[in-house]
Amino acid sequence: MTRNEKRMAADPRPVRLLLTGLALAALGLLVALPLLAVFVQAFDKGWAAYLTAIADPFTRSAILLSLVATGIAVPLNLVFGFAAAWAVTKFQFAGRSALLTLIDLPFGVSPVVAGLIYVLVFGARGWLGPWLSDHNIQIIFAVPGIVLATTFVTFPFVARELIPLMETQGTDEEEAALVLGASPLQMLWRVTLPNIKWGLLYGVVLCTARALGEFGAVSVVSGHIRGETNTLPLHVEILYNEYNYAGAFAVASLLSVISVVALVLKKLLERKTQQELL
Repeated sequence: MTRNEKRMAADPRPVRLLLTGLALAALGLLVALPLLAVFVQAFDKGWAAYLTAIADPFTRSAILLSLVATGIAVPLNLVFGFAAAWAVTKFQFAGRSALLTLIDLPFGVSPVVAGLIYVLVFGARGWLGPWLSDHNIQIIFAVPGIVLATTFVTFPFVARELIPLMETQGTDEEEAALVLGASPLQMLWRVTLPNIKWGLLYGVVLCTARALGEFGAVSVVSGHIRGETNTLPLHVEILYNEYNYAGAFAVASLLSVISVVALVLKKLLERKTQQELL
C-alpha cells in the first residue's frame, strides 16, 4: 500500500466524502456550469444564427489575427524558452538568479501594465515613437504590437515547463554522448530533445492556449480597430457591449473549445512527461 493510500485509509469516510463533495461542487459551480452556459447561450438561437456569427467577416478577421499572433509568438517562445532552460540547467553563471526572475516576470506583472509599457516605449509619444514615426513604422495599434504583447505574456510557459524537467534529468547522458564523439548538434537532436519532447509539447500547448486567450495586454496595444486589430477575445467584448449576445457567445464558444482541447492535451502530455521521469 502506498503512502497516499495509507493516508486515505486513515481518514474517516465522512471526511473524505465531505471534502470530495465540496471539491466537486466548487468545480461544478465555478468551472463546469459557466462553460456549459457559454455553449447554451451560443446555440440559443439555433445553428443558423451560430454559423452566421462565426462566418461574419469581422469574426473571420479576428480569428485570422489571433492565429497570426499565436503563430508568431509561440515559435518565438519555443526558441527563447528552450534557450533559457538550457542556460539555467546546464551552466552556472553570475546572472542565473536574475535570469530566473526575468523568466517569471510576466507572471507577476499585470497584462494591462505590460501593454502600457509597450505603449510607453513604442507609442506615438513614447521613447521610440518619434523615430518609428520618422521611419514609417507602426507598432502600437497594429499587428506588431499585438505580437509583442502576446509574446511577453506567454514567455514563461515553455521555459517553466522545461527547467524542472531538465534539472531532474541532469547532464549525464549529454556528457556521455560528447565523450563518445557526438557533436553538440548531434547531442541536441539525439539526446536532449528526445528526453524533453513531451515537456516541450506540454509547454507549447499551454503557451498556445494562453496566446489565443490573451486579453489585457492586447487590449491596450490593439486600439480596438474592428476588422484590423481585434483578436478573438477583443471581438467577444465588442459583440457583448453591442448587446449581440448570440454572436458574443458563439465566438466565446470557439475559445472555450480551444481551452477544453488544451486541457485534454495538457493531461495527456503531463502523463507522458511523468513517465519519462520514472
